[in-house]
Amino acid sequence: MINKTNVTKNFKKKINELKKHNKLYFNKDNPIISDKEYDELKKEIIYLQEKYKFLKDLKLIENLVGSPPENKFKKIKHLKPMLSLSNAFDKKDMIDFIKKIKNYLNYSENHIEFYCEPKIDGISATLVYENGNLVKGLSRGDGITGEDILANLKTISEIPKKIKGDNIPRLLEIRCEIYIGKKDFFEIKEKFANPRNAAGGSLRQKDPRETSKIPLKYFAYGFGAIEPMVFSNQSEFLSKISNWGFSVNPLSEITRNIDEIEKKHNKIDSQRSSLDYDIDGLVFKVNDLNLQKRLGSTSSSPRWAIAYKFSAEKAVTKIKDIVIQVGRTGAITPVAKVEPVTVGGVVVSNATLHNEEEIQRKDIRLGDTVLIQRAGDVIPQVLNVDTSKRGKSSKKFIFPNKCLCGSITIKEISKSTQKEDAVRRCTKGYDCKFTAREKLKHIVSKEAFNIDGLGKKVIDQFWNLGLIKEPSDIFQLNYKKIRSLEGWGELSVENLKKAINKSNNISLDRFIYSIGIRHIGQENAKILASFFVSIEQFSNLFKSKNRESILKNLVDLDGIGQTQIESIENFFSDSKNVKIVLNLINQLSISKIELKKKSGIFSGKRLMFTGGFKKISRSEAKTIAEDKGGKVLGSISKKLDFLIVGDSKPTKKKIDQAKNLGIKVITEKEWEKILNS
Repeated sequence: MINKTNVTKNFKKKINELKKHNKLYFNKDNPIISDKEYDELKKEIIYLQEKYKFLKDLKLIENLVGSPPENKFKKIKHLKPMLSLSNAFDKKDMIDFIKKIKNYLNYSENHIEFYCEPKIDGISATLVYENGNLVKGLSRGDGITGEDILANLKTISEIPKKIKGDNIPRLLEIRCEIYIGKKDFFEIKEKFANPRNAAGGSLRQKDPRETSKIPLKYFAYGFGAIEPMVFSNQSEFLSKISNWGFSVNPLSEITRNIDEIEKKHNKIDSQRSSLDYDIDGLVFKVNDLNLQKRLGSTSSSPRWAIAYKFSAEKAVTKIKDIVIQVGRTGAITPVAKVEPVTVGGVVVSNATLHNEEEIQRKDIRLGDTVLIQRAGDVIPQVLNVDTSKRGKSSKKFIFPNKCLCGSITIKEISKSTQKEDAVRRCTKGYDCKFTAREKLKHIVSKEAFNIDGLGKKVIDQFWNLGLIKEPSDIFQLNYKKIRSLEGWGELSVENLKKAINKSNNISLDRFIYSIGIRHIGQENAKILASFFVSIEQFSNLFKSKNRESILKNLVDLDGIGQTQIESIENFFSDSKNVKIVLNLINQLSISKIELKKKSGIFSGKRLMFTGGFKKISRSEAKTIAEDKGGKVLGSISKKLDFLIVGDSKPTKKKIDQAKNLGIKVITEKEWEKILNS
């Protein structure tokens, strides 16, 4: 029997909630919930009225909801992905960045030119011109697909609607950052949380006339697709488009070495408070576009650029307690519970202490007054202790040698370095309930199965209720029981069910990343997926008799080192891990890696490399081979067509094996001739 009073009460409550969010969104332009949450609320209201016909008589949603919500803007795929930048936080990070570039290019010159540009804290967008005419304007979106916001971008008067000048490419894609000046923001600060929020909210207005009321500005900083390419370096590109009428940052300039990089970074850091726009660092790009092309990108970021962040925001607070947390790899991390303090506009009540050695080295104690810092989205950390304010009641923290589950923790010794790890770990894996729960949170994350509606809090809730204990349980949920839980309506349960059903079709690389093998990140997972191709081949790792020979073949894969191989061995040596992964596989449809077939002089050929090359690195040589249609193997076999031998320290055993199998051996000089033919 339906309780009409309770249904009506719940319906009215949701209506009032929607009205509140409508006011915040449309009148204040300061939403406090995500678009997804807002849409879910509207859908729930419509669903209730359709289910309970007596609610229609109340006429509460006339002119309020109307019909199920649609996306505000049309989704359009970018001509080229808009990748994120990796970050550097200090001089050492920048030295490592330069070293990686030189190693990849096998670059012998002392200096590489880097073009330096301020990193504007705004909203990224891309402008597409055909024959000089602005025809498309997209938001960054997820980097692959953006939203069509052309009408709103056109309200920014400084953006050229038609380019006038010489040698304009027939297709020109300009990447830019939209922002609001500090002085302009001061005039409208009552409506928005911060300048970035104001810029983002303005670009998402349905009515461009509303966007035009906000004093938006922009800086052009890069490009996507260009046909034909008429630039040879980044500095030339920005100089040329500046002449064509685009706004470029006047603080940009060329730097040639780490000393010039540090000097520029320190100079702009000291000036940033006087600028009329927010910046949170400097971007350094390899200036030569040919070198950029050779370096290429990983799946998430270019190898030729990095964001060198400015000094972190700092604040003083007091440690109230120190607790330990258990991560998905069993890592035991100490966390300081501190008196709440605002750092960089965010209220902080926790700060990481990293590990046992860090606590001892900094002599961090309960009750201490400490300096904490927060850099970007990095978890706040304790920098140092003010011992002059230490009271007699302060206590040393005794780091526990047991996990929260009660088992003994250990510090592992690396087989390759023979050094003891700084981090203590619980080795129980899925037998530790704390580790197991964190593994579940990883597996549903955006980069893994990406299950909407199954976030960290929901995992905690379902874990405590016994609904999920291992990954395969996700795909066998008791939806009847979930419907009876407070806060779970019919619509939210159906949406969760759809999201889970959708996610059980997963690519091999995402699956490998999702199972949480230590040291196997997204890039490593893609490399492994390309090597194994199918889940059937990958499953051979589960059997010890096959695993040893497979791991030997992984040694020559770029990006898979001894650390990753040891980690794979340790993971699949645990029978519990194998059982859980097999249970998960039985619930899924895991797609093979579709290797993009590129045509070229090595089309259909299998190649292997040994030894170092004079002019390029082995990594780049492999990339060239793949770009020209070849497939690079990690071991000698009858399937191999060519063994390319570099002049520096090639492996004699591999050369002898290749000759015995009748495989053609190519020298470095012969390799160069083939490429230049």
